[in-house]
Amino acid sequence: MEMQQLRYVVAVARTGNFSRAAEQCHVSQPSLSQQIQKLEEGLGERIFDRLKRTARLTPAGELFLRRAVRILEEVDAAKREANDSRQLLRGEISIGVLPTIAPYLLPEAMAGFMAQFPNVKIVVHEDTTLQLLKLALAYEIDFAIASCPIRDERVEVQVLFTEELMLALPPDHPLVRKKKVKAEDLATERLILMKEGHCLGDQVLGFCERRDVHPHISFRSAQMETIQSLVRAGLGISLVPAMAGKANRIDAPVYRTFQGPRPERKIVALWPKQRPPSRSAAEFLRQLSLKKTKR
Repeated sequence: MEMQQLRYVVAVARTGNFSRAAEQCHVSQPSLSQQIQKLEEGLGERIFDRLKRTARLTPAGELFLRRAVRILEEVDAAKREANDSRQLLRGEISIGVLPTIAPYLLPEAMAGFMAQFPNVKIVVHEDTTLQLLKLALAYEIDFAIASCPIRDERVEVQVLFTEELMLALPPDHPLVRKKKVKAEDLATERLILMKEGHCLGDQVLGFCERRDVHPHISFRSAQMETIQSLVRAGLGISLVPAMAGKANRIDAPVYRTFQGPRPERKIVALWPKQRPPSRSAAEFLRQLSLKKTKR
């Protein structure tokens, strides 16, 4: 029995599919299938029932999976404790971040962290909250920086800070003359949003719906910088995170805050409950929290 075989079993159990598990494990599907079959032969029991498009755990597989997960967690913890026991932090941390956060929050935080811990390599994955959750639960990243709500009891959630959403306007828009705007001002406007699947779009729509405001959605994009360029060009308005509004763009839209209850989003860090952040990952989070507290 090999550790890699245990990882393959866990991947298939989580994805319910040999092909997706192989892709997640970065191996070919035949190789993964062969290793699991070899493991089953050694055990004398089938771990999975192979259906047409899915793979389901057998009763014996259910029992085996619990042990396999526990073994992998213990081995992973042992490795990380050995790495963290070094006097100087070394190695690598892998961070998952929303694309509406990464370009505005990470550069300063990474620069400060790397100045203090130059031997630690940082790898950044940008994706939607749903995909970041999958990466975290598959142990592909050390932690993720995302936005609430997070509805998954398998992860630990740490609130980092709350951020206001600001109204982005073309320079010649009539609302520019107001120092503060109201939610009702959006009723007849063309709204530019993040693509479906990005939580910021849902947060903006939720803010409008709670105030019975229903603006027309004219464009959607996966990039915050594209949205701001479209606003600047007069193709609509948008609600953008305050950190994006402070990015010192040369061609920035005009920003206004809301009167009354302001739209906001809560930025959090999350990781699997079974796998707390390593020493270096925890240090990165600590410095990130300190920087936001000082602002």
